[in-house]
Amino acid sequence: MPPTDAGTDTGTAAGPGPHLAGSAEDTLDLRLTEDLVALFGAGEPVATEAPSPGGAGESALLDSPARWGAAGTSAGVFRLVPVRVERDLTLISRWMNDPAVAAFWELAGPEAVTAHHLRTQLRGDGRSVPCLGVLDGVPMSYWELYRADLDPLARHYPARPHDTGLHLLIGGVADRGRGVGTTLLRAVSELVLDHRPRCGRVVAEPDLRNTPSVAAFLSAGFRLSAELDLPGKRAALMIRERALRDLL
Repeated sequence: MPPTDAGTDTGTAAGPGPHLAGSAEDTLDLRLTEDLVALFGAGEPVATEAPSPGGAGESALLDSPARWGAAGTSAGVFRLVPVRVERDLTLISRWMNDPAVAAFWELAGPEAVTAHHLRTQLRGDGRSVPCLGVLDGVPMSYWELYRADLDPLARHYPARPHDTGLHLLIGGVADRGRGVGTTLLRAVSELVLDHRPRCGRVVAEPDLRNTPSVAAFLSAGFRLSAELDLPGKRAALMIRERALRDLL
């Protein structure tokens, strides 16, 4: 998976940890049939045009996040827009160099560092999709949706087929510390459950030290399932169950 996370409500991140999702060098040794492999091409613009077939976000393994559409939230209209490196690199790299984010994502440095991280996912088989979170037309967060059951994370917990993982960071300081992270976590997990009918659980593994992030997941309807020793961090395994989505 990608680096690990920073606090969602603090504007940092609930992101990956070193050598987990998003790393081409450390993925489960699985052979994927051709009908499961999604190739990435040019992505859709932030202006919410209909995606072209085979474009960014058209991952068959994740049921094409590019086509999920918008979600109405108390914070505004929210949409996941698959990343295009040539369009989004400068913005995402700036977020990664925010000290609050860098402490957990470990992607600070020149733009080439972030570019490598993004291209590793975009050139992969579609088991991880990087997206901008766009709120009322303004890019304000970065997300990674990934197949947790096909990720190295699956070595550390009893994964189920089609478990879907989330990493995120809130980019703008103005959006931190006022509940936006909780609102968007609930919205994105709802999008996953609405558009991935085979997925029974949405999971995340924020760093246990990142108490604002853990609190945001709990407020968004996730439960703390376990504590995991992952490469580079001790994590809180957060799970939102489809069966309980209307109760939490």
